[in-house]
Amino acid sequence: MEWMIEVCVVIGMLLMSWWILLYGKNDEKTVGKGKVPKGNSGWPLLGETLDFIASGYSSTPLTFFEKRKSLYGNVFKTCILGSNVIISTDPDVNKVVLQNHQANFVPAYPKSIRELMGEQSILKMNGTMHKKVHTLIAGFLRSPQLKARITRDIEHTVKQCLASWTSHQPIYVQDQVKKITFPVLVKVLMSVGPGEELDFLYREFAEFIKGLICLPLKFPGTRLYKSLKSKDRMVKMVRKIVEERKKVMIDNDADDEGDAVNDVLDALLRDKGDSSSSARLSPEMISQNIIEMMIPGEETLPTAMTMALKFLSDSPLALSKLQEENMELKRLKTNCSEDYAWTDYMSLPFTQNVISETLRMANIVNGIWRKSVNDIEIKGYLIPKHWCVMASLTSVHMDEKNYENPFKFDPCRWEKIGAVAGCNSFAPFGGGNRLCPGLELSRLELSIFLHHLVTTYRWVAERDEIIYFPTVKMKKKLPISVQAIST
Repeated sequence: MEWMIEVCVVIGMLLMSWWILLYGKNDEKTVGKGKVPKGNSGWPLLGETLDFIASGYSSTPLTFFEKRKSLYGNVFKTCILGSNVIISTDPDVNKVVLQNHQANFVPAYPKSIRELMGEQSILKMNGTMHKKVHTLIAGFLRSPQLKARITRDIEHTVKQCLASWTSHQPIYVQDQVKKITFPVLVKVLMSVGPGEELDFLYREFAEFIKGLICLPLKFPGTRLYKSLKSKDRMVKMVRKIVEERKKVMIDNDADDEGDAVNDVLDALLRDKGDSSSSARLSPEMISQNIIEMMIPGEETLPTAMTMALKFLSDSPLALSKLQEENMELKRLKTNCSEDYAWTDYMSLPFTQNVISETLRMANIVNGIWRKSVNDIEIKGYLIPKHWCVMASLTSVHMDEKNYENPFKFDPCRWEKIGAVAGCNSFAPFGGGNRLCPGLELSRLELSIFLHHLVTTYRWVAERDEIIYFPTVKMKKKLPISVQAIST
């Protein structure tokens, strides 16, 4: 018995020494006038991870941040998920981190995400290669040709989904909207339409994405192992499509100037690179990143659509105003017998305000993680080299200093705020050179979905709760009962 006590004492002393060496040495570090923000490193090994996770599972996910803000200020240090972290709830500090003008920060993600995405992921790219891929994708998504075509594609998919809803059984919104977003995005990425290939991708991707937030254990039977196997099967299929498309381009002597770019895969394959082979996009790299770019279709965009219905269900005045605006557009299009255009949806002011307010309150991307490559001083705070930084978007979006009565769903607030572009206190799509290239496409899809929903159905939502960890979800997938609007 005594030897067990002695071993426990020795282990305890070793852990304490390790903790002091790892966390204590940075507490008083200064560079120039900057100083490491105040905070608490928590328990040895665990840090403050348990408090952080428990807050995410509660109905008030900001508890972790608010408690520490009250003790240490808007920027504080902690240790969560095995890393020293500076957490910023200051919009000005967040802007500097996200803009990253002097390349002081690199992406930082949990090990499970790094394992799943791989070394060639756009999430891990930096410098010239990241700029190239981001520019190619953003350029295609902003092209007039895509905007005209994708508007029709989204309309068709939305109408098809809504037509399957009946008043005889509950509609689980969180599942239903994925039938819209995933097919649309896969078509944008590589022109795969309904059929066996799309069904295969949908099944495998649903399995793959379960491993994004999990224990980083990689042996048979574990969640990460299963997700990696699903990814391998998808890569094999996508790689085949990439090789076939590449062969067709070579056989046809495709020319960047002459032939139309039909999807993201076209845009990436047509890049000729430069004399440096490291700057060229290999088929493997393209295949890996095509799969990564499917995430919005399965995760973020369906969540935004679901949250919009949740908030509107709880806000009858906002819903009434949204319906009135969209009914007017529908009457106008019916009377003039014209097709809808991208600009019709994007110019609906109240609809765009509803989308902005949904993105602010839902906080689907609750924070953005970076890692410092140097000692960096921002607003008097020192971020030590190799420390992680979490720019908390949730804290900024829900701060009463930035938004009056922030926990109230109020789309009208955006009439006072004005344009959202350039607003430090609103960053649902990130910022800087990593600003989401599909932000306009996301807003368009949300706009089309809301338009056809509120002009087709009235609905009543069952009571449901929002879960914030590990990702934002509705506990019961938001069941609703619908009734068609008579015309």
